[in-house]
Amino acid sequence: MDHILVHDYDDGVTLLTINRPERRNAVSQQTALELQAAFAAFDKSDQRVAVVTGAGNLAFCTGADLKDGPPELWRCMPTIGVTTEKPIIAAVGGWCIGGGLVLAMMCDLLVAADNAKFLYPEGKVGGTGGIIASLAARIPHKVAMELMLLGRTMNAQRAYDVGLANEIAPEGQQVEQALVMAREMAQLAPLVLKTLKRFVVQSVLPRGPAETLALINQDLEINIKSRDLTEGVAAFREKRKPKFEGR
Repeated sequence: MDHILVHDYDDGVTLLTINRPERRNAVSQQTALELQAAFAAFDKSDQRVAVVTGAGNLAFCTGADLKDGPPELWRCMPTIGVTTEKPIIAAVGGWCIGGGLVLAMMCDLLVAADNAKFLYPEGKVGGTGGIIASLAARIPHKVAMELMLLGRTMNAQRAYDVGLANEIAPEGQQVEQALVMAREMAQLAPLVLKTLKRFVVQSVLPRGPAETLALINQDLEINIKSRDLTEGVAAFREKRKPKFEGR
């Protein structure tokens, strides 16, 4: 992978780094595909906890790359485009903007460097994917609305005070601090952690309309791209009985 660096530690922790510092770790089409693949590989592996971060200290992620953005950014977001019951921690340093904020909020825990700045400027840009609405289920309603409707910047201390961040680290130490947290969780019973995360995601956190639609589209896509559909269409054209495989 060129845009996503993957480091699997022997202690069960995986570090995923968006490696586009020259673009402030904006997500291009290739970045999104690689991040989706990295999350999927982590989910299938024996690794227990993932930390996701951005290269350098200027930005965690500044959202979709306006020069080469992915058509559907949600596809690389944990619990939406990639379903995993394993814990994911965001290590945020510098700017966390737009889709970067969506990525951070979809993680289970968040360590913010003291230079972290959270911003959702889509009201000023003129378009939205809508998934950010789920932020109101994760932090106090009025604070979420302030971020979304006013487009004001939130610093690390306020993010911690309102519950968006779990811990604040000195600038440049957010990844190491997140790895400490990850290693602590990696020593715990993985089935318990998976069960608790599943209960929270499925039954406790409300989903916004865009998040729900993304999950529905993902389920429908399994059928649309299935071998059974190809076989069914072919059998209809050839006027024969289809042989379905359930794949």
